[in-house]
Amino acid sequence: MYEQNLQMYIIVHFLVTSVFLTALGSQNRTVHFVTEFILLGFHGQRKMQSFFFSLILVLYLLTLLGNGAIVYAVKWDRRLHTPMYILLGNFAFLEIWYASSTVPNMLVNILSETKTISFSGCFLQFYFFFSLGTTECFFLSVMAYDRYLAICRPLHYPSIMSRKFCVTLICMCWVSGFLCYPVPIILISQLPFCGPNIIDHFVCDPGPLFALACVSAPSTELICYTFNSVIIFGPFLSILGSYTMVLRVVLRVPSGAGRTKAFSTCGSHLMVVSLFYGTLMVMYVSPTSGNPAGMQKIVTLVYSAGTPFLNPLIYSLRNKDMKNALKKALGITTS
Repeated sequence: MYEQNLQMYIIVHFLVTSVFLTALGSQNRTVHFVTEFILLGFHGQRKMQSFFFSLILVLYLLTLLGNGAIVYAVKWDRRLHTPMYILLGNFAFLEIWYASSTVPNMLVNILSETKTISFSGCFLQFYFFFSLGTTECFFLSVMAYDRYLAICRPLHYPSIMSRKFCVTLICMCWVSGFLCYPVPIILISQLPFCGPNIIDHFVCDPGPLFALACVSAPSTELICYTFNSVIIFGPFLSILGSYTMVLRVVLRVPSGAGRTKAFSTCGSHLMVVSLFYGTLMVMYVSPTSGNPAGMQKIVTLVYSAGTPFLNPLIYSLRNKDMKNALKKALGITTS
């Protein structure tokens, strides 16, 4: 399954890269004076930049290690070949790519003297970062739906959440996530950029790009922010609905032990949802949020690098089956 997802990602990456490089390259020649942007990133004294480089590099390596271990454990431990863990394994696989869409370029940017990124490269990063983030929103919604079925409809769960249906949901998350963002990116890329070209951020984000456009585009801004709000709130409301039904059922369980067990199966997912959506809404829901550049960088760093790093810890530390599978995968024996 993970090989299929990897092949799907590579195919989509190749096709979209070819189309975007062709389209954006043509725009560079005919519309824009700006051919590259300067990502200031974490500017400041060299010691501070070295600190950020070391911190982000360690976070990234641990993210790859932690999420890779979950993917490996779910793939090779047959006890985890259930919908809940298949979704978790694919979510960990997604987190690897999500972090990789920005962090390597972030690290190169810190070491770079020029800190430049090409016009096409900027919008390609924009596309993959936001498409993978959208895919994560969909995955979190599907994982909440899986918990709703397991707790609220346990007798029908095996027939509804079959392996085939689970794989179908996973494919829909990936495909839908990558089909959502071409429209906003095309709208923004068609704006005239005639200078300056300095982005006080470490990723190509819509807010700074709108600020660099030579003309104001309130209609495009409204469309993009509305689009972001729909993508964020749609899955979020679905998650909220699933857990509202779960809460109603759990509160009717007569025994305290039963309620504790039911809540424990949802606790990890709720922590991840709170962390991811909390930072996401601060950045992209309100077009008039007016967050200073420093705050934007910190919030973006949390959900682009911090959340993928914390997710393996949250899921493995709170899940006995996952801890046992990871120990087995790492060759750790328990007495």
